[in-house]
Amino acid sequence: MNLDPLIHAPARLAILSHLFVVESADATWLLAQTGLTWGNLSSHMTKLEEAKYIQVKKTFVDRKPTTILQMSTKGRRAFEAYREDMRQLIE
Repeated sequence: MNLDPLIHAPARLAILSHLFVVESADATWLLAQTGLTWGNLSSHMTKLEEAKYIQVKKTFVDRKPTTILQMSTKGRRAFEAYREDMRQLIE
């Protein structure tokens, strides 16, 4: 068993845990859910996006910039494998 270090970091685990149960989420919602700062969220988003675990889309809603995050298929598979590895570790 080899826990994915990219997911195992607490902030990224929180981000992916929230994205796993929704179709997509805006960054403001994730900030509220995770308690991260904008800079911290941005840093972890970049790492997850580079690994292709999430997709980030920047758009405008009512003329305001909005960042939408969505877990990719690769990210979903990696998160499911991580959960299974954690289950085995706990049992």
